[in-house]
This record gives sequence, C-alpha cells and structure tokens, in this order.
Amino acid sequence: MTYLIETLGCKLNYSESATIGKTLQEAGFEPASADVHPDVIVVNTCSVTSMADSKCRNRIRHLARSHPNALIAVTGCYAQLKSREVAAIDGVDIVLGSEQKGRLAQYVTQWFADKQSIIEVSRLRDITTFAPSCERGERTRYWLKVQDGCDYYCTYCTIPRARGRSRSGTIADIVAMAQHVADDGGTEIVLTGVNIGDFGKNTGERFIDLLRALDKVNGIMRYRISSLEPDLLSDEIIDFVAASRAFMPHFHLPLQSGSNTVLALMKRHYDAALFADRVDRCRHALPHCYIGVDVMVGCRGETPQCFEESYNLLASLDVQHLHVFPYSERPGTAALAIPYVVTAQDKAERARRMIELSQLKEEEFAARFKGTTRPVLFEDPHGAPLMSGYTDNYIRVTRPTDVNALGTITTITL
Repeated sequence: MTYLIETLGCKLNYSESATIGKTLQEAGFEPASADVHPDVIVVNTCSVTSMADSKCRNRIRHLARSHPNALIAVTGCYAQLKSREVAAIDGVDIVLGSEQKGRLAQYVTQWFADKQSIIEVSRLRDITTFAPSCERGERTRYWLKVQDGCDYYCTYCTIPRARGRSRSGTIADIVAMAQHVADDGGTEIVLTGVNIGDFGKNTGERFIDLLRALDKVNGIMRYRISSLEPDLLSDEIIDFVAASRAFMPHFHLPLQSGSNTVLALMKRHYDAALFADRVDRCRHALPHCYIGVDVMVGCRGETPQCFEESYNLLASLDVQHLHVFPYSERPGTAALAIPYVVTAQDKAERARRMIELSQLKEEEFAARFKGTTRPVLFEDPHGAPLMSGYTDNYIRVTRPTDVNALGTITTITL
C-alpha cells in the first residue's frame, strides 16, 4: 500500500512529516509515485493565521475529491485546535492532535483493521511528548528539530495551545541525529523548533551546550539557527557563533513590533531597546553576519504612531530581511480584548512599506560583498539550467548548473 504526505506551514512541520513518512514505511507502506492514487494521504496542517486554516481546509477537500478511495489522516496544529471542524470535512477518516502525531502509522493500521473513524486529540496539559525528527526532502540542507512547544503565551498567538509546553530532546540524542546526517553525506543542518532558545527546560540542559556539542560533529560543515527570541540570544551564544567552526554568521530574530506600546500589548519578553542592542551586539561580533527579522503589521493596538515607531526602528537597524506578517484575528486569543482595530486597507499599506524596506536592505547588504569571495553551498536544481545556493552569510547566489558543484561548498567571487 502507498502513502502521500502533504505538508503545510513551517519548516518544523516538514521535519515532522519526514518522521511520519519513516514510520509509515516501517509499518509496510511505500511512498506513492506521481502516476498512482495513494492508499493513504496524510495532511500535516498549520494554524498560525486564519488564512492558514482556510488553506488547510481547501487542500484537504481537494485531496479528498482527487483521491476518493484514499484514507485521509489529518494532523498538525489545525487538527489540534479545531479537531471537530476538521473531522466534519468530507473524506477525512482520522484526526490526530500534536501528542498523537508521532504514532500516526499505528492509527492508520488500526483504521484498516476496523474501518472506524478516529479522532484522538489530547488536552493541552497532556501534550508532553517530544518526538525527534530530521528532514531533507529534495533540498541539500537538513532540518533538525531540537525543541517543541512554547511557554510564552503572547496575546496574538495560538501556537502554545496547538503544541503545548516547551520541551526538548536530549543533547546526546540530537547529536546522534546530526552524526547520522553526516554519515548520510549531509553538509548543512538548520536547527528548528517553536522556541529553540528555550531548549532544555525539561532536561536540565542549555541551548549553548547543545551548540557546542553539535559543533564537534565531524562531517557537518554548516549549521544555521532558524529563529531565536531576542531575550534568549545571550552574549555567550553570539560570541560562540563568532568563534565557531561550523555555525554560520546568520541570525533570525522575531521582533514583531518596534513599538514598546505594542510589544507590551503583545506581552513580548523584551522592548525595542533590548532588540536593538542584540542586533548591534551581533553586528559587533560578526560584522558580515546576515540578520533576518519577523515583523507583524496591523495588530490590534497598532495605531499609526505605533506603526511609524516600528518602521523607524527597523529602518535604523543594520538588518537584512524583514519577514512581514499582516496580523490575523485568532479566536480564543487575548488580543481580541484590545480595542483598537486596524483596517484591512491600512494593514496592506503597512505591509507594503515594510516589504519595500526589506528589499532595500537586502540589496544594500548584497552590494557590500560585490567583488569579494565567499563559500557557497549549491543545491540540486533538479534539471534546471541554473543552480542556486547560499553563502555562509546567506546571500543567495545563482550560476549555470555544474553537477560537480552540487552539495559541495565552493568559493565564489560574487
């Protein structure tokens, strides 16, 4: 019997989907080829915004129409938060929450035994399992899950309710997975999770100690840290990355807003001054580093003055990319009690301005390195005439495809 996995949302979901695929293969299922109807379809969902919910619903319905005889199992954040809504979609046979996701193959086997619909979703307080995962797919880089869940409970966010409390694997287990990637010929690993700077709360270990242990794994030439809360980015971590053998000069920091008023309404764990200090500290230790920033526009309470404060802060900082999110209303979040509501038109205009600022900053950063030489890891173009890859400091480089350069680190004049 064959299976197909559809993944929506974050890189953490993609990593977890790879593990689901392995467990299905261990249970005797095989990946479906493009020209056959799969016997099992797994949809690993996202629920970070209302638009994400809508995309998940539409995708599930499309798959049910396209493969009417397939068993459809839905898991992920949307399934955890709105299990009954998911179960009511025509064609859905199994709905599993975050705690059950790692045992999906067992539920699929059970369904084939008795052909009874299954809805298994744990209460938030019962989501305690850390399921390790590592995924590459068709890319050159691997995504290694080191942490899950979040204890921050920001007013706009549903993720803590979807994924539970912060928890991690052990350093020994994660290092073993990294060594397996190296043995498999992998070169670059991206560390992923929900709030990875919170690593070790359940194990008594520290994130910096994980970084040090991973840096010693022979064969892995590059690591990247996917996203790190600014209040958890210590001087110790910055200095370690600056001196590291394999951790790249690349940080991604979620700001969300540069207005202290809005940060307080969001119940974030820092203010604009701390964020600016962390950016300056990174730039001082690693002058050539690339810094990406998550920023939300149009959230409740973001008056025009608050938006301008956020825009001006980001314009003043030496950051390279803004990952811009228009705010989305989420049922059950504390943000709904905030009275000031931004119109859809104003959200769109604020997002446009932030995106333009991001493009300008990225172009200015790349121009600094024109004519210099930097190491680039090229990724498989899958038959295309041009291949692309990233420098150590995350500048995207494109050149004619050379199969001998794929998966290797090559020094290139930019």
